Formats: sequence, structure tokens, C-alpha cells
Amino acid sequence: MNLGVALIPSASGNAVDDAVTAARQAADAGLRSAWIGQRFDHDAIALAGIVGREVPGLRVGTSAVPIFARHPLLVSSQAQTSQAAAHGRFQLGVGLGAKDLVESTFGVPYERPITRLREFLTALRTLLETGAADFRGETLTAAPPMPAAVPGAEEPLPVLVAAMAPQALRVTGELADGTLPFLAGPRTLGEEIVPRLTAAAEQAGRPAPRVIALVAGVVTADVEAARAAAAKATAFYDRIPSYQRVIALEGAERAADLVVTGDEEHVAEEVRRYFDAGATEVVFSQTNLTNDADRLRTWRLLGDLARS
Repeated sequence: MNLGVALIPSASGNAVDDAVTAARQAADAGLRSAWIGQRFDHDAIALAGIVGREVPGLRVGTSAVPIFARHPLLVSSQAQTSQAAAHGRFQLGVGLGAKDLVESTFGVPYERPITRLREFLTALRTLLETGAADFRGETLTAAPPMPAAVPGAEEPLPVLVAAMAPQALRVTGELADGTLPFLAGPRTLGEEIVPRLTAAAEQAGRPAPRVIALVAGVVTADVEAARAAAAKATAFYDRIPSYQRVIALEGAERAADLVVTGDEEHVAEEVRRYFDAGATEVVFSQTNLTNDADRLRTWRLLGDLARS
């Protein structure tokens, strides 16, 4: 099993040092990958590159960097730099983000998101694969006047999209290497995401896409406390249409209903359900819902499953 965890830099101390320390713990536990989300404080691409350089053997990635208010040329430069730093173990995850958050934060209109995603990926892939681009689309232009390749980043750099809706999945299957769905349960993966993504990739003549399922969960004896914490931690997603859709498809009422909590046996069984549904990798997030002992207990279980 390919299993990883999402790293959450601490709110105090040194965020970079703490992320490196946590990544070492993940690698020592036997986990294969570590992922870093983009927030409004640290830069996820830069931090992933540093972690990859400091923790040899661990794959690192972003999940996910919103593309609105960002240009593919700059994202390509960042991603290639982190790819070189990690010696070929970096994976770039991008996403559309949420309309209300994008517009209120950046003052950028959230218009024609699917066209934007298609053009962003088209320009980005050309930049990553050739070190050059001459792309002029309806929503962006990418035509650097000089080479844009970063020496040391020649290893193929996977591009993944946090796509869950039908149109986004189609573009992802055609132009990206896979998807990074969060809060999409096994039913939604098996009946909706995997079939749509695979069909789009096959039609475009691309290799079988990767499906990296991000699952919120923690191994704990205090299930009530974990569920209460999960309700607070995931309430934000209950207001976002794309998440509302996959929550409903799973037969749940709120995001917190999809958080996995319980003992090792229960969590291991849930992990297997995601793989049975078509996930090629499972990444646990929100493993800090209760306490640090439970987080490490969760990581040890996932590491044991990865080794088995």
C-alpha cells in the first residue's frame, strides 16, 4: 500500500524546522510520502522542497496550491526548484480553490474556472516538460522570453489536481497525472471519480491516472473527542459547493461524518476500503485532531500497513 500523511506546520516555534522534524517521524514510521497544504502563511511548494531535501527517500508534495491569483510560469519555477531540491521526489498538487475564498481574499474574479484550469495545465505542462512556452489563451498568456528550465529538475514532475466535479475530472484526466480528492469517500471514488478520470485519460491517450485519496482521520481511544474536534476542523467544507456534492454522494450529511476515527483495526479496514474503491495512494490528514500520542499512533499504523 502507498500511504502518506499531510504535515501541519505548528503555529509556534519554527514552521520549517517543525515540518522537517514531522517528516522525519513519518519516514521513520515507514510512510512513503508527506504532503503540505497551501494556506496563507507558509509557502507549500517551498516547504515541500525543503522537506524533500532534508528527508531523503520521502516523496513530498503539495495538496493543493490554488491556481487563481497564480501564474503557471511562476508555479513552474517554484515547482522545478523544489523538484531539484528534493532530487526528483517532488509532486505538484494544484486546485481551483473556492469561489468565495478566492474573490474575498485576492480580489480576483472566480470566472470560467474550467477554462482557467485547462489553460493553466496546458501552459504548466509545456513549461515543465520543455522549459519553454508560447501559450496565449483566453484567460492567461505564458510566453517567457528566455529558457524557463531549472537544472536538476529534469526528472518528470507529476502534476496532480484536486478535482472532484465532472468537468474538472475530465480536464484532469486529459492533462494531468492524477487527482487529489479530499473528503471523497470510497463510494464516491469508486462510482464517480475513478470512472470519470480514467475515461478522460484513456480518451486522451494518457497513462492510467493516479488517485491519491486524502482521508481525514486518527487512531484514538477517545472517539467522542475526535468527532467533536473533527466537526470543528471540517465545518468550513460544509459551505463549499464542490464538497457539499461529494459529501452528499457518500450519503453523509456533513464533512465530519467522513472523518475516520477508532482503533487500529477499524482505521485499517477503512484504509482498505479506499484502495478497493480505486485509490492508488491514501494520505491521512487531520491526524492531530486529538493529541500528539494519537497522531504518532496513527502514523505507526499507516507505516505498518505500508510495509505489509
